[in-house]
Amino acid sequence: MKSQDYITLESIYGAHNYNPLPVVLNRGKGPYVWDVEGKKYFDFLSAYSAVNQGHCHPKIVKALTDQAKQLCLTSRAFYNNCLGPYEEYVTRFFGYDKVLPMNSGAEAVETALKLARRWGYTKKNIPENEALIVCCEGNFHGRTITVISLSTDPDSYGGFGPYTPGFIKIPYNDAAALEKVLKKHGPHIAGFLVEPIQGEAGVIVPDDGYIKKCFELCKEHNVLFLADEIQTGIARTGKRICCDHEGVHPDVLILGKAISGGVLPVSAVLASDEIMLTIKPGEHGSTFGGFPLACKVAHAALKVVEEEKLAEKAVYLGEIVRDFLKAIPSERISAVRGKGLLNAIVITPKNGTEAWDICLAMAKNGVLAKPTHRHIIRLAPPLVIKESQLMNALEIIRKTILSFDE
Repeated sequence: MKSQDYITLESIYGAHNYNPLPVVLNRGKGPYVWDVEGKKYFDFLSAYSAVNQGHCHPKIVKALTDQAKQLCLTSRAFYNNCLGPYEEYVTRFFGYDKVLPMNSGAEAVETALKLARRWGYTKKNIPENEALIVCCEGNFHGRTITVISLSTDPDSYGGFGPYTPGFIKIPYNDAAALEKVLKKHGPHIAGFLVEPIQGEAGVIVPDDGYIKKCFELCKEHNVLFLADEIQTGIARTGKRICCDHEGVHPDVLILGKAISGGVLPVSAVLASDEIMLTIKPGEHGSTFGGFPLACKVAHAALKVVEEEKLAEKAVYLGEIVRDFLKAIPSERISAVRGKGLLNAIVITPKNGTEAWDICLAMAKNGVLAKPTHRHIIRLAPPLVIKESQLMNALEIIRKTILSFDE
């Protein structure tokens, strides 16, 4: 079968809920992927930063296969010998009392919202069913009904109402807006949910000090600071979590994607005893949350981050990326922004061509990336990429963009 055969099968038998680039991949290693015809590409999306440790990292795959031969799933109806050691490791790794393991990022966000509401009722004494959560315009926290109720993107929420109540939306990167809403509704606000960098919105990096100021305002008003680090966490921006850049330790930390190195759907919510223990047995959970395979894979994936110093690599290589892109003499590039190895090029549409067209041309030339919001190309290679490999990929990106100026 050829690529078009697989694409046709998906079109006939699958829901049309994605618009992929027309490449059909069947193998990956490190920063590379190959299609079914054998063409090799640099992966500059990393499954939306899930593959920070590179495709099929041998230590993570070994953890998976070794455990798969022993025990895959027990549910949480019983104890297993993988969950406790993983919980000890991950809580110490990030500096929290407790972890609640889940599977997808959206599940982790839902868990964090439930924790914040429960804490608000039991600890802050918010009247029942009156708890509010503050979120930011331009956010992307997932696809469930409740999570899209937070969204300001019509493509995410349009046609899916009625929506879950209890959320207040304020502008991103505007601490004054948060302060205003906290002063007005503070006694009823349980939490403030924020991405330290808005990835899906186009790698929107807030002003220095924004995250720290918001955290301080939350402390002042007895409101939980909930950090969605699903895309920005696990070394992507040059720290274990992006909030570390400003010395902020979130009350509730939400992780996913790269916590498993892209091998399994794994997510986690971390918090203090005071917050986490407001949920009692039987009140929240998941059949697969904390299953043995996930525990072994996530444990191995986090060890790779430390052993291979991926956060340090992201800092060093990220500076190279931004300097290189800013030096491209193209009228198509209106801005370059990012932190660590989470970066974006803002494209100026011209002659009917947009970021999608540039991404198609990049793929033809051997680099895979995906546009977001039509005029932005997000660039997030696996953190294991070598400098020489990175330079080869950047040269392909440079030549591709310049070809649109001809």
